[in-house]
Amino acid sequence: MTTETLSGDLTMKEVPATWQRLSRKLPDELDLSGLDRIDSSALALLLECRAAADTAGRDIVFRNPPETLRTIARLTQVEALLGWNGAGDEGVPA
Repeated sequence: MTTETLSGDLTMKEVPATWQRLSRKLPDELDLSGLDRIDSSALALLLECRAAADTAGRDIVFRNPPETLRTIARLTQVEALLGWNGAGDEGVPA
């Protein structure tokens, strides 16, 4: 199982380079605990990772999402797509 930890900012400015890196070799798990500033483009990146994993017939797990990211996911009703179905979960394959 390959795990990658995302850290620092993940905003519209950082997402294109992050996607370029992740899309070359999509990990099995993304640890989001190191993220500082995020915006809705971070959520779009995770959804793109989910779609790429689905296309490849794989699962991807998003662990330790910051509360801000969980809130955006909840407001846009995509929590289940990311495997964040409960208040205390850390991310499970959807």
